[in-house]
Amino acid sequence: MAKYPIFLELKGRRVVLIGAGTIAFRKATTLLEAGARLVIVAEHATPEVELLCQQNKHAELVKSSYAKEYLNGAIMVIAATNNRQLNKQIYRDCQNCGAICNVVDDPELCDFFAPAVLRRGDLQIAISTEGACPAYAGHIRKKLEDMFTDTHAKFLSELECLRAKVISELPGAEERKTVMGKLSDDASFEIFTASGPDKWRWYADELIAQYKGKRA
Repeated sequence: MAKYPIFLELKGRRVVLIGAGTIAFRKATTLLEAGARLVIVAEHATPEVELLCQQNKHAELVKSSYAKEYLNGAIMVIAATNNRQLNKQIYRDCQNCGAICNVVDDPELCDFFAPAVLRRGDLQIAISTEGACPAYAGHIRKKLEDMFTDTHAKFLSELECLRAKVISELPGAEERKTVMGKLSDDASFEIFTASGPDKWRWYADELIAQYKGKRA
């Protein structure tokens, strides 16, 4: 069955990571970038995890064996241990407390899969194989890196500003949809890259004025 793709707001939310090895370090870094209030539970931690928690006020390292009480209040739990029996217990505990769970490299014990993500500013492109082969998702992400550059991030920032203007100046939903569609298409992006932001804003203003005139 197909999974439901979402981008989840984690800012200030409690996320528990069980394990503090190399994989856990990568997970922790990504979660902290997303603004999570991270609790890492492990009996032993790598120096990288130790340093990460020392340098980030939103990360807490609890040097302890696992106990289900650590899951209290968590919205999300990631199990990154090499103990399958422990991972199964963590997953069962999550089902009981209502937290969504991901057990690294064990699709059968996952409520969600972490995609391979390409980031260009506010533009994020997520690729998932639904746990079938994460390495292939990573391969596709690398192929997309040359297709989507920092210029796309700058273009998105300009679109964000123009979107507010379109909403304020065009009262009709259909007109707004049409104009934003034209401003977002390949032809518009080519104007932005070939002529620069100033010329592109002039093009956008002319397009908005054209559709305002149709309303008049």
